[in-house]
Amino acid sequence: MRLLALSLLALATSAVAAGDPKVGKVLHDKQCVTCHARQFGGDGSSIYTRSPRLINDKRALAQRVAMCAALTGAKWFPEDEENVVAYLNEQFYKFK
Repeated sequence: MRLLALSLLALATSAVAAGDPKVGKVLHDKQCVTCHARQFGGDGSSIYTRSPRLINDKRALAQRVAMCAALTGAKWFPEDEENVVAYLNEQFYKFK
């Protein structure tokens, strides 16, 4: 499992490509909201806006999405992860 997670992180690091934020929102809402709400309360979005911010660039965001997808068994393809990164970046992070 650890090797799989590391492989996914490596993929995410190299695949910080543009995704579709609309598709990413659907994937995010289906897979991420329940876990984040359980951890942070409310709708779970405070994980993205907390201070200090743990994610400081798009590459780190892609790595975190890949890690969460692996840990939760999301079974996302790399393009799914790119879509979620695009959604999170557009909605919360605003990285260039």
